[in-house]
Amino acid sequence: MAETMTGAQWLAGSIAASGQTHVFFVDAVLRRTLLALGDAGVQPVLAHTEKAAVYMADGYARVSGRPGIVAAQSVGAANLAAGLQDAFLSRAPIIALTGRKVPAHQHRNAYQEVDHAQLFSAVTKLQTDVADAADLPRVLRQAFAASVALPPRPVHLDLFGLQAEVIENGKVAAPVADLSAFRMPMHRPGPDMAAIEAAARALLAAPKVAIVAGDAAALSGCGAEVLMVAEALAAPIATALGARGMISTRHPLHIGVAGAYAAPPANRILHEADLILFVGADTGDMLTNYWRTPVAGAQVVQIDADPHEFDRSYPAAVAVQGDPRAALAALAAALGKPKRDGAYLASSQAQMATWRAEMAPRFASDAKPIDPARLAAEITAALPADGILVADTGYSGIWTATMVDLEPGQTYLRAAGSLGWSFPAALGAKCAAPDRKVLCWSGDGALYYHLAELETARRRGIAVTLVVNNNSGFGQGWPNFKRSAGNRPGAAEEILRFGPTDFTAVARSFGLNGIRVERPEDIGPALREAMASPETVVVDVVTDIEARAPAPWAPEGA
Repeated sequence: MAETMTGAQWLAGSIAASGQTHVFFVDAVLRRTLLALGDAGVQPVLAHTEKAAVYMADGYARVSGRPGIVAAQSVGAANLAAGLQDAFLSRAPIIALTGRKVPAHQHRNAYQEVDHAQLFSAVTKLQTDVADAADLPRVLRQAFAASVALPPRPVHLDLFGLQAEVIENGKVAAPVADLSAFRMPMHRPGPDMAAIEAAARALLAAPKVAIVAGDAAALSGCGAEVLMVAEALAAPIATALGARGMISTRHPLHIGVAGAYAAPPANRILHEADLILFVGADTGDMLTNYWRTPVAGAQVVQIDADPHEFDRSYPAAVAVQGDPRAALAALAAALGKPKRDGAYLASSQAQMATWRAEMAPRFASDAKPIDPARLAAEITAALPADGILVADTGYSGIWTATMVDLEPGQTYLRAAGSLGWSFPAALGAKCAAPDRKVLCWSGDGALYYHLAELETARRRGIAVTLVVNNNSGFGQGWPNFKRSAGNRPGAAEEILRFGPTDFTAVARSFGLNGIRVERPEDIGPALREAMASPETVVVDVVTDIEARAPAPWAPEGA
């Protein structure tokens, strides 16, 4: 008969046995569990906001492949739910644990108690109450399994008790659970061979084929298989922002990120294709530049493990359900080594070469304030072969999507749209990969969201290089706002500019080092110094708010 233990002992033992190295939380919740986790060698990381704690768990999950675990008491549940949006949209597995007041206290105006189910339903794939500690073995296993099942996404467990004390103090008559097998991708379903053969026929019949690989392709780890199919078809390859780096961005077949964050050649090349092969791609507005590339009605073939992605935005001539890696390997075998007209690929490569030549002066720019393109070039040079680059949303995503080159041994994490996500996510990524260098690209506008996590980085000894693209404002929307203000430039300044702030002084106030960079030639040495440090270092780069990132191309009139 299994030894009976408290819910806190069972939960802590199971988390430790499952290979989790960190959990992220805001007090006050699961205090007995957190103490037991610390004793078991799992590090509880106290954050300063629930959203920051979620973002840390998100970065941890994306790098480790394990579900990230985050917890907050009942009063903080609404804040925690808001933080799950980015993980949900990016398909990251999170186990969100919240306290929940017992039924006798509900619907009686209990302090800050609201309906948790409604809060979490939009940002989780499973959310359920846990009323009795005896239910923990079944529910936690289900939560781990659901979080990593395709598509991976957050799940929410509402543990009874304001601080989950009902569950912690209850009894569990079951051995601790080893849930370490639950990693993403958890399952790799094979494709139907009739669908593979139909896809091969459609692809071979199209003279000009382009491939768009999405986030689910990156999750599948199918870079080599994408290249095999692309080489057989003489097809250029574009990726979603979240899949950047799954193949070398310098590869002759690579044309960069597609869609709204694309450099100009990518969408133009895709527009010229006769057929688009979408691999693990969501065909949303950001990937297709608001459904303009490809245009409505374009011929597409789709490969995806999630059948809900088929025919979402474009009618699929052929839909192949299966793990992208397995499906592409089968497709490459079905294609063989056909003779292809290489004119379309040659044209795409010429367009990419021209664009890179046009950008070369900016990569070497000596302008002051600094052109962020120069910052991107210096990051390309400084990031180690196994480095992790974490980028915020908006212009941070566009600069890194178009101007930082990456190799498959490196990892690129990006915000799905939550401004301020990158710095806490970078801390979580470092927790998951303590032996790898983590560099975070954040705008100053994004960093203001979670500056307090500098204290967390110092207290917990989490070492990342935090690069601040510091232009004292929201650079992405600045020109449009100035135009809207017309002859009132002062009004535009008042509404959309802030600072100037010296973030090195802020870093020092938290007990960390900071390096202020005002000259382009100092960027490289500053990055190398920061990455060599055993603690978080803020590299505060003074950039030009007037500098423009590459704008995506769209068909005329679309």
